[in-house]
Amino acid sequence: MIVCLWEVERTAQLHIASQEDAAAPSLLIFLTVYFPSSVAMDKPVCLIDTASDGKLSVQQSALQVLEKIQQPVVVVAVVGLYRTGKSYLMNRLAGKQTGFALGSTIESKTKGIWMWCVPHPTKAETTLVLLDTEGFGDVDKGDSKHDTRIFSLAVLLSSTLVLNSRGAIDNRAIEDLQYVIELTEYIKIRSPDENVDDAEFVQFFPSFIWAVRDFSLELKIDDKNATEDEYLEFALKLKPGSSSRVNNHNLPRECIRKYFPSRKCFTFPFPTDPEKISHLETLDPALISKQFLKVSDRFCKFIFDESQVKNLKDGYTVTGRVLGHLAKTYVDTISSGGVPCLENAVIAMAKIENEAAMKEGIDMYQNEMEKLKKSFPLKLNEITSKHQCFSLMVTQTFMKRSFRDSDGKYLTSLEEAINHQFDGYLLNNEKASEAKCESLLSDLSKPMTERINQGFYSKAGGYNLFCQDLNSILNQYNALANEDVKFKEVWDTFQKQMDPIVTAIQNADNKLTENEKIICEQRQQAVHLEMQIKAQEEKRHQLEKNIEIEKQNNEGRLKQIMEKMNMEMSLQKQEMSRAMESKLREKTAMMERGFQEKANQMNWEIQELTRKNNEAEERKSREFAQLIANMDQRNAQNIEVLKQQLEAANKMNMEMSLQKQEMNRAMESKLREKTAMMERDFQEKTNRMNWEIQELRKNNEAEERKFRELAQLIANMDQRNAQNNEVLKQQLEAANKMNMEMSLQKQEMNRAMESKLREKTAMMEKDFQEKTNQMNWEIQELRRKNNEAEERKSSEFTQLIANMDQRNAQNMEVQSQQHREQIAAINRRPKQESSSCSLQ
Repeated sequence: MIVCLWEVERTAQLHIASQEDAAAPSLLIFLTVYFPSSVAMDKPVCLIDTASDGKLSVQQSALQVLEKIQQPVVVVAVVGLYRTGKSYLMNRLAGKQTGFALGSTIESKTKGIWMWCVPHPTKAETTLVLLDTEGFGDVDKGDSKHDTRIFSLAVLLSSTLVLNSRGAIDNRAIEDLQYVIELTEYIKIRSPDENVDDAEFVQFFPSFIWAVRDFSLELKIDDKNATEDEYLEFALKLKPGSSSRVNNHNLPRECIRKYFPSRKCFTFPFPTDPEKISHLETLDPALISKQFLKVSDRFCKFIFDESQVKNLKDGYTVTGRVLGHLAKTYVDTISSGGVPCLENAVIAMAKIENEAAMKEGIDMYQNEMEKLKKSFPLKLNEITSKHQCFSLMVTQTFMKRSFRDSDGKYLTSLEEAINHQFDGYLLNNEKASEAKCESLLSDLSKPMTERINQGFYSKAGGYNLFCQDLNSILNQYNALANEDVKFKEVWDTFQKQMDPIVTAIQNADNKLTENEKIICEQRQQAVHLEMQIKAQEEKRHQLEKNIEIEKQNNEGRLKQIMEKMNMEMSLQKQEMSRAMESKLREKTAMMERGFQEKANQMNWEIQELTRKNNEAEERKSREFAQLIANMDQRNAQNIEVLKQQLEAANKMNMEMSLQKQEMNRAMESKLREKTAMMERDFQEKTNRMNWEIQELRKNNEAEERKFRELAQLIANMDQRNAQNNEVLKQQLEAANKMNMEMSLQKQEMNRAMESKLREKTAMMEKDFQEKTNQMNWEIQELRRKNNEAEERKSSEFTQLIANMDQRNAQNMEVQSQQHREQIAAINRRPKQESSSCSLQ
């Protein structure tokens, strides 16, 4: 879509100037709305200004424009003598008829360096930055050093350099390029104290295009038709010999060939009649030469298709923001009287970009966690999983933007900052969980609280009712909040607050026996222990998940580092390959022309480039292997620590489970013992009472037998009544007396039986109370021992956690020490290898 719009826009502006004002705004609006990271400027702005005293300064407004460009940039700069039509070519590249000031007098219109940023017409997600420089040889300035500074800045900032000249590429035109000869005096690869082969500049300089304006010669060499590129190479041909005249002839040509191995030439005919050239920007396209327009289109197409994105050393892609930092760094160095050093600029750029990448990563993590914070409280595994995901995403973003963080300083700082923020979010999550659990418990316990205030439980059987309500609250609380991180702590606090109330209710319940109270308390302790076991089990599951997440994150980080290292090695190899190819072409050309000595020198340079390339690859491979080894070692240590924590959690969980089983067994044993004792004592008392009852029954039978004998006696006496009534009366009185005595005796026996029964019952109750008191004492002893075991286990668990934290801190210290040793090892590598820089 971008290409089509640009082609339409460019064609309309190249051939139908009258449609320019109507087409341009719609295109700019479209690109601004749908591609906000691409800055579509409607006119150029001054990037580097030249004061009246010749001092250079970067304009803040231009830096603000570049700061908004997050895309890679293709930077095309044009240099050349003033009043040669440089600005017109830049306007054509921008797809406009007007823009950069052309001027129609002998006075130079462009001062310093002007910039125009437009979306690239053929490369998606890329910005084309056009730099129009102040013309050389301005009689108003008369300062050749100023021209050399402008030329040096154009070389440093661009990825394609266009040299604009007029007439032909003759000896005078080449001799006018004195600033090319002085280029190495104004640009240094490394610090001025280090000797650097001039051939190394080829790795950092831009591609070179010579645009010859108003060209009227025939393209023929030795009466044979030649191409524009062959014409350029012919003009740069060296002469054999070693005289001063030959050396003066060869020197500028050698510099161009050495510094700009990638060369291209375009020859432009006269655009129109001489008297109309001064008004070229407002001229009707129909009056412009078709041949001139054809070459212009070919020139623009070559720039769009072949100009590469601006890169620094090791292939680091330059964005608009980075380009602004580079411009300010170079200009500040020149203004202070220094010489721009590519290595120093790259180091300064790396510091700025790494700090910005670290800040961007921290901000990204904080933004994502702030969004997640709205969902607090979360389960521990959920927030940990999200943290690991965001951390990996931040690391990936940092790796894309970071540059030359070979010692891992900024990556380590980023991880520390993220972990510190994560600790804060964990605390916020715990506070939210605590507030949620407290609110939930408050709502669930409101009915029970109202009953307590009303004295509902202060009666016989009240404790059982209270325990039922408390268990109901626990079940509801467990169902609604059992996965919250502060679930157990809030419940423990709630239980401690309820302890005085529980004691008061127990004391008020006179129906509840001491044994039942102890059993209820032990049940509550069992519930508490079960919650501890559940929390420990949840921690074990979380540790297992952390181990798996840690493995996945390690694999992700390793993949990112491998991709970054492979990309850096690939780009470095491409840089060296381009340099070697240019040297091989130059060597071949030299040998063909008979410059054996130059060819030998070129061969040595090729060998040096090959050697340095191999050394760089080996160094990268060693660093990469060491980095992978260190990562594997750290990963193994981290996973080992997590495994140890998991084993400790499993062990603690098993111990607590065994403790619960022992408690349950002890409670069951006591209950069985109590029941057996009650049954045994009751049987003994019952047997004794039965014996006593049987004895009483035997006595009753003896009395009844006596009563029957007495009745028989009375019957016999009745038969003898007739004989003596007086005797009968006496006997009758004696019988009545005997009957009364027997009745009294029977009553005494019944009273004795009732007394024995009451005594038996009293003895049974007395013996049961003594057994019950004995049982209560044993249960209290069991509870005391159980509490001591729980306190001991809790102390051991606390000490285990402290030891685990100490081991984790020691492991982190070991990792940091290994990381510092790795960085120190990298810093100890040969200075020449570690301090090379790149700028294209």
